[in-house]
Amino acid sequence: MVYLQMIWEFFKTGLFTIGGGLASLPFLHNIADRYDWYTHEQLIDMIAVSESTPGAIGINMATYVGYTIGGAFSSILSTLALILPSFIIVSLVAGVLNRFKENPLVRSAFYGLRPAVCALIASAGWGVVRISLLNTALFSSTGKLLDLFDLKAVILFALILPAILRWKKHPIVYIGAAALIGVVFQL
Repeated sequence: MVYLQMIWEFFKTGLFTIGGGLASLPFLHNIADRYDWYTHEQLIDMIAVSESTPGAIGINMATYVGYTIGGAFSSILSTLALILPSFIIVSLVAGVLNRFKENPLVRSAFYGLRPAVCALIASAGWGVVRISLLNTALFSSTGKLLDLFDLKAVILFALILPAILRWKKHPIVYIGAAALIGVVFQL
């Protein structure tokens, strides 16, 4: 039964994720809320791994979850379940889209999708901020504003973000630097 649930959840994620890997994050958060396949913290770790390896976040997460649930065969099933909707939709749309790409309704639909995808990505980004930079549990118990922030993580974020914006190196450089800082300072 767990295999069918896994296939269904990743099929839905693949079917409704519009806008790439980051747009899959709200769906992946929802799966973490509803099943014990992975935690939100593991999802954040997988995002870090996914950003430093080939493949989209959703595909890497589906493969990881499938593997933890039932090994290699299960990882193949969950990965296929995630990519199957895209394969079907692209196959169907490719032949039709050229005929309708100038249609005002089609153009309007794509215009409307852009802000929705942006909102999905922003929502996922906020989820990552909450898990990575905030300590809401400690804040809830103490009520102290300083306890809301994971100061070490905020400092690391404050150092890395300007570096990313200024030097525009490959993401692996910043991921590697952050990992090294985490190991050296045992963050």
